[in-house]
Amino acid sequence: MAIKTQRGSGHRFANLGFAVENTVNLQLRSDLIIQLRTRLGKLGVTQAQAAPLLGVSPPRVNDLTRGRIDRFSMDTLIKLLGKLGVEVRVTTRARSRAA
Repeated sequence: MAIKTQRGSGHRFANLGFAVENTVNLQLRSDLIIQLRTRLGKLGVTQAQAAPLLGVSPPRVNDLTRGRIDRFSMDTLIKLLGKLGVEVRVTTRARSRAA
């Protein structure tokens, strides 16, 4: 039995059926959550220890470590990274136009 495959668009959230206009925001929030999880992992702290570092409740840290992207705004994620001493910079560029 042959398995049908389809080339992705290059945007993982668009490939999952999210509206194209939301994919950039979802991708950015996903990247920020990954950075937070990585930083907390390098610190070797438990969720209970991470909560006061981030100024949030332990259940909020649990949402973060489980990747609950829907529960965090980009602004909140940037603030949490700042509490861990991380500077966030955003780079913009014009999209290439399809012919």
